[in-house]
Amino acid sequence: MNIIVTGASRGIGYQAALKFAADPGNSVLVLSRNERGLKALERECLDRHPASRLLIHPFDLENLEAIAGELGNYIMELFDRVDILVNNAGLLVKKPIMKLNPEDVNRMMTVNFTAPMVLIRTLIPLLERAGASHVVNIGSMAGVQGSRKFMGLSAYSATKAALHILTECLAVEFAEAGVHFNALALGSVQTEMLGEAFPGLQAPLKDSEMAEFVYDFALNGQKYFNGKTIPVALSTP
Repeated sequence: MNIIVTGASRGIGYQAALKFAADPGNSVLVLSRNERGLKALERECLDRHPASRLLIHPFDLENLEAIAGELGNYIMELFDRVDILVNNAGLLVKKPIMKLNPEDVNRMMTVNFTAPMVLIRTLIPLLERAGASHVVNIGSMAGVQGSRKFMGLSAYSATKAALHILTECLAVEFAEAGVHFNALALGSVQTEMLGEAFPGLQAPLKDSEMAEFVYDFALNGQKYFNGKTIPVALSTP
């Protein structure tokens, strides 16, 4: 299988990429702006699984034009199809609304919503060619209507809600093309992002544990779900 994971330099994306790459039959392309983190992932992957096919590609998803241009061309040359796309990259700026500036909001909307949308649009020909491909958008319980909300996460929550709705819409738009779309609304997971937003909080799940779920769902979830936002949470946060 050909698999792409964004935001793979740390946390859930890093751990999920290790899981995918453990199968020598998979070719796994990992993206992040953090080149050091990607190289660490590459080293660990080769140490654990010498036969793995993990390809690192440092890339800043805030560069929307380059997603459809340079990145799209690179992937088109690399793969003849894409079986799984995990849109895991995310940005969280925690500020109360009176201190939140338009630049903060625009950056979160770009990384959390617009970049996944542009990447999906760019890869649709390869996703369609796979026949039964699966796009997994990593959302958040913060963006689920009626869930508990937290001070300073208004814009972040809104961007994740937008990603959830995009998932539902694309499932309808590509229902006849064999491309499946689902979102996982994650609760608290012990990641660097959570630690930065909620210092001292101990989440009930480690990043490797949630990555196991993401891995299994990406492989099999499209057999049971399409166009769904699925809460995956023991606590919030």
